[in-house]
Amino acid sequence: MDKPTLQGEMLVLRPIGPRDVDAMWEVVGDPESRRLAGMSEQLTHHDVERWTAHVGTADDRIDLAVTMAGSDEYLGEIVLDAIDLVVRSANLRLTMRPAYRGRGYGTEAIQLVLGMAFGGLGLHRVGLVVPAVNTRAKSLYENLGFRVEGRLRDAYRDGEGWTDGLVMALLEDEYRAGQHA
Repeated sequence: MDKPTLQGEMLVLRPIGPRDVDAMWEVVGDPESRRLAGMSEQLTHHDVERWTAHVGTADDRIDLAVTMAGSDEYLGEIVLDAIDLVVRSANLRLTMRPAYRGRGYGTEAIQLVLGMAFGGLGLHRVGLVVPAVNTRAKSLYENLGFRVEGRLRDAYRDGEGWTDGLVMALLEDEYRAGQHA
């Protein structure tokens, strides 16, 4: 599958590559980023290097670095994975570096990827699971038209405790209706 570059008003989304390792490591090593993403696996810097070297060859996913127009600095990443062109569905994931959260970059990145998903790829459904402790992400997804479909009880660790995973999705007709609102 071709890995696109998407241009928005503020952002350029480009394929992730080895030049992004150190910035990605900042996210992977940040305890709050890990908590909000529901990450429990402990990765090494070498794991991140190995992953960035090969992620571009996967056929069922598109991993894009979020960058500012005019700059190639990695601000975060947005991923469309588990792409199934027969069922016409995929999963979405967004992670931003701590210094770039809450600035509207995630909203624009998601809008760009949804345009590609429902337009260029012809998908019918884009889903995701967000840890319930990540209320900012839940609100962002709801503002973009995603609906909560269910709850995975105690699906993620939250320190010594647990938190639920909220299953959310946006369907093609909901996306198109939101584009005309």
